[in-house]
Amino acid sequence: MIINAENLILGRLGTFAAKKSLMGEEVRIVNCKNAVIIGKKSEVLNRYKRKFDRRTPVKGPFIPKTAERFVKRSIRGMLPYKKERGREAFKRIICYKEIPETFKNEKIETLDKFNVLNSGQVNFIKVIDICRHLGGK
Repeated sequence: MIINAENLILGRLGTFAAKKSLMGEEVRIVNCKNAVIIGKKSEVLNRYKRKFDRRTPVKGPFIPKTAERFVKRSIRGMLPYKKERGREAFKRIICYKEIPETFKNEKIETLDKFNVLNSGQVNFIKVIDICRHLGGK
């Protein structure tokens, strides 16, 4: 299954991908940089900046600075990744920053029920903006 994450709410996308992966399905997520997190821009950025500043370089918490790793890390929290079943499910999830050339001709699903534009939410921020705020490129 290939999912286009453009304008999809990250939490809802993550739960959907985690359930599919736990059922044994390969899940590919493209356009991770355009996934969104709901909330006021300043509040969301401050929350991640505080978490980033609280860390120690050796112990963590480690927050990814690239969009595809950021999305995959948020999905990991929705899996029982400390157990064998969760680790296997986590390996079945692969995230891409953009659409790779190999997926150009394949069917890519857009989950309209998770789209932020259909939900009526006004305040949201894209994952790429959060990663740039944390120091990513």
